[in-house]
Amino acid sequence: MELLGLLLKLFSFFLVLLLCYFAFIIFGGLVSAPFNEKMSKLIEEKEFGIYIDGGLTFFSEAYFSIKEESKKILFYLIIILPLFFINFIPMIGSIISFVFGSLFSFYYNALDYMDYPMTRKMTGFRNKLRVISSQKTLSAGFGAMAFILTFFPVVNVFINPLLVVSGTSLYYKNNYHQSVI
Repeated sequence: MELLGLLLKLFSFFLVLLLCYFAFIIFGGLVSAPFNEKMSKLIEEKEFGIYIDGGLTFFSEAYFSIKEESKKILFYLIIILPLFFINFIPMIGSIISFVFGSLFSFYYNALDYMDYPMTRKMTGFRNKLRVISSQKTLSAGFGAMAFILTFFPVVNVFINPLLVVSGTSLYYKNNYHQSVI
């Protein structure tokens, strides 16, 4: 009975972590998108000497940024929700959901944090997916670290700006920008 209680506490703990992760990804991304955009732009200019002026005001940039962020969230939900329901298939559903959910989350996190330079260039969503897929191993590695670091409540709030800077730097240092049409 004591073992069952311990397992229930562990399950509850990981369930709360998972819920915090989803809340952070969905709501945190929308709220922080315009500010992350500015931070990424600053890194782009100071570190790489790239100046992209779309001639838009802060509010126009914020609108476009939130619109692109909404597309990413919709993409995320379209993939994650079916995986959630697959989880209810006895025995094999948990394995399928865990493996494909983790791999997709790695991919999504790479997209999420390397998206800012592409959004500034007004890159279409499908092309963004193609760019992230152009270097699968590197994208998956970066996305996996982002996934792990954003999984923990409170830490994720402080690590987010670092991931934005890292994603922007990775985008330029590893020539992802050459994949943009």
